[in-house]
Amino acid sequence: MSPSSVLDVLRKGAWWAADYAYVSWWQVAGLVRRASADDWLHPEPRVEPDVLLLPGVYETWKFMHPLARALHDRGHAVHVVDQLGFNAGAIPAAADLVAEQVLAEDLRDVVIVAHSKGGLIGKTVMGRPDVGDRVAGMVAINTPFAGSPYARWIPLRSVRTFLPTDEVLTALQAQQVPNHRITSVYTRFDPHIPGGSELVGAHNVQLTTPGHFRVLSDPELVPLLVEELARRVRR
Repeated sequence: MSPSSVLDVLRKGAWWAADYAYVSWWQVAGLVRRASADDWLHPEPRVEPDVLLLPGVYETWKFMHPLARALHDRGHAVHVVDQLGFNAGAIPAAADLVAEQVLAEDLRDVVIVAHSKGGLIGKTVMGRPDVGDRVAGMVAINTPFAGSPYARWIPLRSVRTFLPTDEVLTALQAQQVPNHRITSVYTRFDPHIPGGSELVGAHNVQLTTPGHFRVLSDPELVPLLVEELARRVRR
């Protein structure tokens, strides 16, 4: 192995370690934080559009607390789906829960901000005839739209759903109508999604912070979200 190859392996190993340190910290913080699903609903002053947060697999909405706070502080009402729990269920079932909440709260022109699996749930919701037109758009962060080959090594149904050949995933890939309303944000190095998160027909944006989770702390992410939210306001 050449010196440059060794350095590349070491660099990616360091990125991987930093990524898992980040997710470990925020998962623990989410477990101990006393936060309510209603904490971010009433910003003053309030600006459009409202935001609906959708976390990734084995994440609660509290894992996205830094984004919820940042968007709330900028005037956006932030909605969460507490019933998702740790989001380990099937994608269609999770989409049912999201759709129920969208209808129950009579959300209109809402923009979904999703991490990883949350983007697959969000795209499912956007394609539904009952609630799809209530969603103005989605910003999906490190979402495995084409799956991940690494899913085959983990014998859990909640992870196997990310196999590129999974029937739910392949059906979502074939459903391209919502793509123009999606902004796919991804990092230059995602240890969970080696094929990346670029989505045909979507607005694709690459950030510099490496990692599947640590990208949520990228200093360019919140300004990008604010820009995308403004762009998705329906006049």
